Amino acid sequence: KMGVPRLIIGLFFIMLCLLAMILGLSLPSQLSNTLVRLGMNGVLVLAMLPGIQCGISLNLGLPIGIIGGLIGGLLCIEFGMSGFTGLFFAVAVGLVIAAVTGWLYGLLLNRLKGSEMSVTTYVGFSVVSLMCIAWLVLPFKRPLGNGLRTTIGLQTSYRHVLNDFLSFEIFGITIPTGLLLFFALCCLMVWLFMRSKTGIAMSAAGANPRFAAATGINVDRMRIIGTMLSTMLAAVGIIVYGQSYGFMQLYQAPRQMGFLAASAILIGGATTSRAKISHVVIGTFLFQGVLTLGMPVANALVPQSTISETLRILISNGIILYALTKSGGANRG
Repeated sequence: KMGVPRLIIGLFFIMLCLLAMILGLSLPSQLSNTLVRLGMNGVLVLAMLPGIQCGISLNLGLPIGIIGGLIGGLLCIEFGMSGFTGLFFAVAVGLVIAAVTGWLYGLLLNRLKGSEMSVTTYVGFSVVSLMCIAWLVLPFKRPLGNGLRTTIGLQTSYRHVLNDFLSFEIFGITIPTGLLLFFALCCLMVWLFMRSKTGIAMSAAGANPRFAAATGINVDRMRIIGTMLSTMLAAVGIIVYGQSYGFMQLYQAPRQMGFLAASAILIGGATTSRAKISHVVIGTFLFQGVLTLGMPVANALVPQSTISETLRILISNGIILYALTKSGGANRG
């Protein structure tokens, strides 16, 4: 269990809220940003859940699915689509690409059982590096002709379509209704899948592969299904992230997203072998809340400092290290 890290981060978040008020910062504005970041990062964190449950542990190869989502977004711009039509087109294309790459990725992980953590990290980094070449040679015309920029704006396509949908303000806090509803819908679909016959079999295969195989469950198939689902959610997640951020970031930008998603779900109480929807929601809120409040508070306390970025690195890498040491100790025992 990850009770201690969750307690520490929770108390740290409350302390940041108090410091924000003491320093004269607008707490409603910061909480509004936290809700936006919850919705825009939530699906990416949710993508960790199927990987953990199917037995491949933390899927640090999320960039594989993220690349599919980015291609879907670029095709949306290329074909001149906008609004919800453009958003759902990008999601559809991203899901198709991620399904194929996720299946191949699952086959690879089945051949390298026991080394999933290192393999997923290596594959994720390798795909990002390979795509750095692809972004320069793919025949896209609308986002600047030959070669793509690192950052591509979504103002003319699907920027903020979820954020602005049914949004309202209460006590000075802006509620991004559409964004949160989309995240809730994704959580509901995953929750329903995990309670289906296939989802239960997948969780059983991840929890105890030998027992699952003895009961007739095809463990390798369940691992592939979990890997595909994780990869497809990553594709959807980066599209939601991009529409909320207002830009798509290519080249090296997707490289660390798997680590950030892993940190968030672990803060929420998940382990490297078990995870629930509640871990996703709680972890994303706490992690993004600390990052959102940490930057303005740090800048107010120490102007022109990099304390907030240092805290982000310490929190994300520290939580992953703690989870791996706990997991390793359990295995040795």
